[in-house]
Amino acid sequence: MMKKVNFLLLFMFLNVFARAEEGMLIPTLLGAFESDMKAMGMKISAEDIYDANNASIKDAIIHFGGGCTSEIISDKGLLLTNHHCGFSQIYSHSTVENNIAKYGFWAKNLAEELKNPGLTASRMVKIEDVTAKVLEGTEELSGAEINQKIMANIALLKAEATDGNHYEANIKPFDYGNSYFLLVKETFKDIRLVGTPPNTVGKFGGDTDNWVWPRHTGDFSVFRIYADENNKPAEYSENNKPYTPIHHLPISLKDRQVDEFTMVFGFPGTTNQHTISNELDFIINEMRPAQIKMRDLSLSVINAAMKKSEATQIMYAPKQARIANAWKKWIGQIDGLKRGNAVAKKLNYEDAYAAKAAESDEYKEFQDVVKSLRELSAKYNSSDFTYNMYIEYVYVGSEMFKRARAINDLITLYKEEKTEELAKAVEAEKEAMKSFFEKYDVNIDKEIFLMQSEYYKNTIDTAFIPASLNEDLKDLQEEIFEESFLVDQEEYMNVLNNFDKYAKKKINKDAGIQLFTELNDIFRNKLLADLRVYYGTKNQLMKPYVKGKYEMYPEAKHWANANSTLRVTYGKLEGSTPRDGMKYTPHTTLDGVIEKYNTGKDDFDLLPRMLELYEEKNYGDYAQDGELWVCFTGSNHTTGGNSGSPVINGEGHLIGVNFDRSWESTMSDYMFDASRCRNISVDIRYVLWMIDIYGEAPHIVDEMTIVR
Repeated sequence: MMKKVNFLLLFMFLNVFARAEEGMLIPTLLGAFESDMKAMGMKISAEDIYDANNASIKDAIIHFGGGCTSEIISDKGLLLTNHHCGFSQIYSHSTVENNIAKYGFWAKNLAEELKNPGLTASRMVKIEDVTAKVLEGTEELSGAEINQKIMANIALLKAEATDGNHYEANIKPFDYGNSYFLLVKETFKDIRLVGTPPNTVGKFGGDTDNWVWPRHTGDFSVFRIYADENNKPAEYSENNKPYTPIHHLPISLKDRQVDEFTMVFGFPGTTNQHTISNELDFIINEMRPAQIKMRDLSLSVINAAMKKSEATQIMYAPKQARIANAWKKWIGQIDGLKRGNAVAKKLNYEDAYAAKAAESDEYKEFQDVVKSLRELSAKYNSSDFTYNMYIEYVYVGSEMFKRARAINDLITLYKEEKTEELAKAVEAEKEAMKSFFEKYDVNIDKEIFLMQSEYYKNTIDTAFIPASLNEDLKDLQEEIFEESFLVDQEEYMNVLNNFDKYAKKKINKDAGIQLFTELNDIFRNKLLADLRVYYGTKNQLMKPYVKGKYEMYPEAKHWANANSTLRVTYGKLEGSTPRDGMKYTPHTTLDGVIEKYNTGKDDFDLLPRMLELYEEKNYGDYAQDGELWVCFTGSNHTTGGNSGSPVINGEGHLIGVNFDRSWESTMSDYMFDASRCRNISVDIRYVLWMIDIYGEAPHIVDEMTIVR
């Protein structure tokens, strides 16, 4: 009887959570889903989406800066992505005298487009399943020999893929090593800013609206790819020309329809759909709340300082956005997972899985894996907590630690007597520290340090607290921020200019260096070994756990966790009913922008031009039934990295730019609920209206292929 109950629970789980909208699909596997996609309204073929040998939609999908997605929208390499994806570049060109972040910017011609050193844009050339080739010759091996053979096979395959061309190749494991894919890409290095709306559009709603629906944010920015005279990637040069793409996306101005087919094509970062139940419980109730609190503290200082000074606002806006984005996401994630009873559903699924595995010797490999994963999580959750708090404190908190890490790297080279490498590293650090101190306020950092140090000290196990934090924290704060060279640009440069002299003794006497060294030593000597065992063993156990899902339930819809590789997700333009008594419509309009502005809140501020155009109802060709759509929601499964991804209709035309999820949807990194999880996109017609009419830059729209 118990087996029947468990199987019934599993059957219900699979039917609820394997809806068509779930999953981030590898493009080469789309053929298996083509009929389902066409049943939902897709009119193009799987080969129109991905074809390694002919022009296809995938050739217009670009990995932007390694962390976002963008799409090519003209035959001159025009690149569309999110405002928040181009945020750092926008602010790097902003000054108090010429604040393009505040007022917007549109280049009038190619000569006015702004260069962005270090920014890259990568096109996926080919994706190939190379599992058999990677595992070739490992059948008779065991232990470390297997990994050595796999590494040798991977090196050979990468060399073959890049022989005689300018491409880069990587081979990534999928499903914890149950499969391997070769990823060949072409990376462009001359990417210029063409235009951005003002912050009052691109960041409209601020932290108030972040991860929230209804949304009215014009979250977009425009760049351009440049190439050499042969249309190949090249470093920045005045002689470079706009890139001629293999494919660019046509843009649809047609009226939108509720329930019409939508496809999001991009580079989603990370999902964790296989997380075991007690680990998820730990994340919800222990780890995330502590991480949120650490960011509460730093944001309270940064937000207050930014309100007092425009110069500080320019200086700290990108940092604030990076910290706040995950902070608010985690708050919504906890809420969504609790409301969705995620832990209980995971428990039921795992129990049913274990019962199914116990039914037959055919599934012997999977019989103990759930039990082992649960035991592993219970044993190492505390180590994982300490590690994540260490990351929040040393890598996300006080920026003083950033310079301490840089000095620590130099000290390592000094001790290893790598003279040439040290000299190069010192010169590189001289350049890095200049840009660092241009965006650094010691008083802000000083306050963040004290607040986070107090919470860190009171939260983690005493065995992991460095000796310096056991002293009076205000005294330590004063010693570091009044005397340490780490927070003083002139003193820092003096140390770099005389590094051999200072490296012998003086550096190690610095209070900031001493604290970082203590933290780093604790991490390496007390924590790292446990983490290696935990993560290594978890990956080993996850491989058969996931394999069991494929083999025991072959009819279920399976997909590999996101890992920053090119994926397709499909769904519909639709609203949602996330909780009792609440129903969300699938789109918002400019009327809602004005309504929010009228509340008087800072996050809903507007420049006068928006109010003027609204009063005139000057919507050009971009309205639908007299309304200017701003954003819409869809049932596409997205995550971080999908920011900037194109939303494509059934005809293969661009209708929007993905930029967020609703608050209830942030749970989808761990568990997708088709009834509540919605991605949020800015309507492409609002983008074009902002460029053409608001921004008075019709020449940019003229480059595009418009479908009416």
